[in-house]
Amino acid sequence: MLKPKMIENQKEFQCSKGHNLPVITVALDPKLPRDQRLLCTECLDDTDQDAKMVGLKKIISLIEENQVKKMEKVENIITNQLKLVESLHGIVDQMKSYVIQQLNQLITIMMDWIQNLKQQGSQYSQYSFYEELEIMFINQNKTDDHLQLFIKDIQKTNICWTSKFNPKLEQFNQFEQYNKCKELLSCLLLGSQNFNQSEQKQVINIEQNKEIECLNSKLNIKEQQTIQSTHSINLKPFNYQIIQQSSISQSDWCYAIAFDNDCSTLVAGCYSKIKVYEFKQGIIKEIQTLNEHKDFVYTLNFMKKSKQFISGSVDKSIRIWKQNQNYLWSSLQILNGHNGVITCLVLNINEDLIISGSYDNTIKFWIKKNEWLCQQTITDHSRSVYGLSLNQQQNRIVSCGNDKLILIIENQGQNTEWKVIQKININNCGYRVCFIDNNMFTLSQRDQEQISVFEMNNINKQFTKTRDITIKCGSDGECLFPQQYINSKCILLSKNGEYVNLIRKKQNGEFLTEQSIHFGTNYLFGGMSEDGQYLITWDKQSHQIQIRKYHEL
Repeated sequence: MLKPKMIENQKEFQCSKGHNLPVITVALDPKLPRDQRLLCTECLDDTDQDAKMVGLKKIISLIEENQVKKMEKVENIITNQLKLVESLHGIVDQMKSYVIQQLNQLITIMMDWIQNLKQQGSQYSQYSFYEELEIMFINQNKTDDHLQLFIKDIQKTNICWTSKFNPKLEQFNQFEQYNKCKELLSCLLLGSQNFNQSEQKQVINIEQNKEIECLNSKLNIKEQQTIQSTHSINLKPFNYQIIQQSSISQSDWCYAIAFDNDCSTLVAGCYSKIKVYEFKQGIIKEIQTLNEHKDFVYTLNFMKKSKQFISGSVDKSIRIWKQNQNYLWSSLQILNGHNGVITCLVLNINEDLIISGSYDNTIKFWIKKNEWLCQQTITDHSRSVYGLSLNQQQNRIVSCGNDKLILIIENQGQNTEWKVIQKININNCGYRVCFIDNNMFTLSQRDQEQISVFEMNNINKQFTKTRDITIKCGSDGECLFPQQYINSKCILLSKNGEYVNLIRKKQNGEFLTEQSIHFGTNYLFGGMSEDGQYLITWDKQSHQIQIRKYHEL
């Protein structure tokens, strides 16, 4: 509700005569100038007592009553206007979704068109030695005949796909790029070589309808075969079942947990300590406690090629830990540079690049030479960075944060800087983000019952949201517990609110939530082993480190 607020400070009110005494009365004489209506006790002695006066507190009370009534009317007006604008926003958002859907359909047609042309080229690339030898001696013109047939086939293919493309393109005839698209389509219909007009008319006018029907029939058959083959190969349903004997009590809060590459060691950030556990045949046993951090440990990541792991903390530092010959862990190097809490870390495959995100709104790139050094800082986020993910090709990073912004950051080649190539605005704080493949990532926003899927447009190389995955959430807590995608099992792990959602990416590209584990609290942290065999969590309700194992149903 809007509340009236007086811009002046009552304590600073003074009479016009400069007595430096508190104002207690207001003269209601309309003939008096505005600055002479405020009276202090000394002013009252010099003022005609018959003049109409009201106490300052009373007059302020009357004014505030009037302002409250006025604000009620203002609020009603604003509320009505907001409803209209919000309705307008909803309609425009629907329009946006429809436009994106239609453009994606156009892109799909073009990609199939491209594939069709490539297949035709591949078919004509094959030849018989004996036939070609015969042509050389008997009919030297037959090569040209074959080429003419090939060109006609290309023409027919282009006519077919143009008939699919044009109706959808017409929806965008007000766009500046529409005419350019029509020009390119005309060029395709005229052919890749200079035919004479009679040949063009023959292809376009005489055979057009017959060939469109024929090719459409073939294309539909191929599409059906593709769909049938996709559905005939299904990954088995699964769930994760708790290993009761593996659960251990842990009273200290664990904000981060991670397995090493062979699932023989796990580490847990318990307040400022890092506890190291041996994991063997489903049983975990504490073997060491590391006390170097000065505040909560928020992130933990194991290296795969070496016996090392990295940690990030509320104390603003990143630490590299190494296992010695006695199988004990010690701090190898401290990375200082951030001015805020370390919230997320990712490591590249070569293990010579660490990327970190922080409450200081920055993303830092640390490279390994003789030791780890900060090479670059990205400052495009305006608020805390919550999530980071590196694609499989290792040349693209996606980030999200409290500023409701997604950054796509790319590296064009070795020894070059990382550059922000795209910014995507979203409706809420981005909590977790994860690349599924080089051209697709998923995003969880705070308190949302769905995960958004973003895919790269093959034409303009820009990412756009293409769909949502329905999941269970409830009220979300911390931004920790990053999303993970297990490529070998096609499983996306996503913590959302009080739930851990386990989502299968099917071979037809669809996402299906197979299991949602409810923990009864949003103070829930954990991770998954590299092979997806084990899910490890700590939650406030049980105060246990729990391990669950993958089972096919």
